[in-house]
Amino acid sequence: MSFKVRNLLLATAFAVTMPAGQTAFAAEGSVLVNVNMARVLRINAPAATVIIGNPGIADVTIQDPQTLVLTGKSFGQTNLIVLDSGGNPVADTLVEVVETHADVVTVYMGRSRTTLACEPACQPTVSLGDDPGFTSSSIASATLVENNAQ
Repeated sequence: MSFKVRNLLLATAFAVTMPAGQTAFAAEGSVLVNVNMARVLRINAPAATVIIGNPGIADVTIQDPQTLVLTGKSFGQTNLIVLDSGGNPVADTLVEVVETHADVVTVYMGRSRTTLACEPACQPTVSLGDDPGFTSSSIASATLVENNAQ
């Protein structure tokens, strides 16, 4: 099967729920998801089994036979294979997990990196690659706030 035919089949196999005007497919038919975010994928044929090539990059679960939930865990690329109850492939596509850049400021101090979410005001946020001390401090602070809110 040619590459273009495979991508056309993938585009028809996945009907991805997205806000109007956005697409979940990159140029080569891959599915995009932001790191630390989930995306709902609707498929035209019932899925019995889903396989992620590298579960350190993304995770997928079957919500119902025609609804999958794809979660970006780490930056990078992997593949997603969907099989029906007979073990026949329903889809086989590339998954790209990317970083969202909107309203995020990254601060470098030597080799130390911290990330701030700046909407509406800048607040510490944990991002892959941040300084471990900054990450631990941010998590401890968030836990303290959460515990005091209960």
